[in-house]
Parts: sequence; structure tokens; C-alpha cells
Amino acid sequence: MANLHFELVTPEKLVRSDDVHMVVVPGTEGDFGVLAGHAPFMSTIRDAELSIYTSEGAEAEVITVQGGFAEVNEKGLTVLAEAVS
Repeated sequence: MANLHFELVTPEKLVRSDDVHMVVVPGTEGDFGVLAGHAPFMSTIRDAELSIYTSEGAEAEVITVQGGFAEVNEKGLTVLAEAVS
């Protein structure tokens, strides 16, 4: 299966840039999962945990994000967070 290109960015730096299997994003209207080939989409995000799955069946790597936006386009998923921890 194809991989999803994922970038996590804050105003200070590029936190992560990887090809992953799936990312579950904490949208303001609910969590949503993004896989390779996802339709174009944009959402604000809430303060919560973002889950990154590097491969199918892998355990999630969790990063706490605070506010921001998520954009899915033909290049992949970009999360622009106000802060991460």
C-alpha cells in the first residue's frame, strides 16, 4: 500500500516530515484518519493528541498538539500546529 507523506509544523520549526501509513488528527468537529489517497480536505484542530501509525498494524506514536490547521492535498497531510509537546 502507498504511504502518506506527513509534515508537522509549528511557527518555530518543522517538527516531523515522514512517509507514514496513517495519521489520526484531532479535528475541532471530531477526530479523522488520513491515509494515502485521501480526498482534499482542510480542518481546524483542537488541543489533543495526534496519532501517527508508521505502518499497518503498528502501535501509534502520540504527539500532543495545541490548536492550528490540518490540510490534506495530493502531496499528503500537513498539520500546522500552534505548539506541540
